[in-house]
Amino acid sequence: MNNSILNKLKSLHNRYQELECMLTQKDIITNREYFKSLSKEYLKLSKIITIFIQWETLNKDIKNIEFLLNDLEMHEIAKEELYLLNQKQKKLEKEISTSLLPKDPNDQHSCFIEIRSATGGDESAIFAGELFRMYFRYAELCLWKVEVMYTSESDKGGFKEIILKIKGKGACGRLKFESGGHRVQRVPETESQGRIHTSTCTVAVMPVIPKAEKEEINSADLKIDTFRSSGAGGQHVNTTDSAIRITHIPTGQVVECQDERSQHKNKAKALSILSARIYAAKLEKTHQENSSIRKILLGSGDRSDRNRTYNFPQNRITDHRINLTIYKLDEVLQGKLDFLIDPISQEYQADMLSSLSQSKI
Repeated sequence: MNNSILNKLKSLHNRYQELECMLTQKDIITNREYFKSLSKEYLKLSKIITIFIQWETLNKDIKNIEFLLNDLEMHEIAKEELYLLNQKQKKLEKEISTSLLPKDPNDQHSCFIEIRSATGGDESAIFAGELFRMYFRYAELCLWKVEVMYTSESDKGGFKEIILKIKGKGACGRLKFESGGHRVQRVPETESQGRIHTSTCTVAVMPVIPKAEKEEINSADLKIDTFRSSGAGGQHVNTTDSAIRITHIPTGQVVECQDERSQHKNKAKALSILSARIYAAKLEKTHQENSSIRKILLGSGDRSDRNRTYNFPQNRITDHRINLTIYKLDEVLQGKLDFLIDPISQEYQADMLSSLSQSKI
């Protein structure tokens, strides 16, 4: 085990023993808030310290067995036992490394997915519609609920923009690496000469923050406009100013909602999206300081920003961030996104572990 990680574990073990002692003291027991705080910290450390104690015991056993390798009569038995102990040790070290990784509190939350057509005109909008269906199917496979928050449809099919709310525990953690530029290569239906066109869409994944954790948005910072809904909807669309446009003056963020018949409901939807965007902007600043997150999470959506390429003629999909190519595009579009999500999550964890082992106490 890396010395830096070993030192971290010893420091945590010392703190664990200190907490164990503190939690038996009368003056601390009578102070409910402080006792509760220390108890939470103690429980948080319990799992990793239990594994670390097992590792230390196993390490001592390995050293004792290694002495027996010099005994001719015991050599073969010791060699076999040593192999088994080393396998157990590797397993424990993997558990320790995973436990030491910093937890992203947003991973357990629901999320918004904002899909926008970028370069490529009508073909880009059509592809945005296919991305929407891909995420919808993935959410169904995960037993999550999907709510369409906003749509701006394209005349030739698909969407100029669509915002979804994916409701389910762990949705944000699974989908956060979808943020960035998605490039499609194929022959559009409108192409008479059979030439392959390249178009792009951008995807932004934003955590849905629980009410208890939300920062209040100052109403003085908001400009709220109402207007008549456009699109399908019959007489109601033409006569009622139910659509809402909210502008957050300090950041320039603009959110529109018109899918609901009620102005009140459209306003509530718009505010929830606005809140998520403002929070996501703050997160992005934090991510800029972390090279592992920056490498995997961020993207602009330009042609040069190729987080992922979907090549239809070859049924190929490539994630350029981790140099992964698979020939299962048809399955991925049916919602089998784990083919891509699992490898990129593993790469991210590996980067985090590398940073952890190199850092100083």
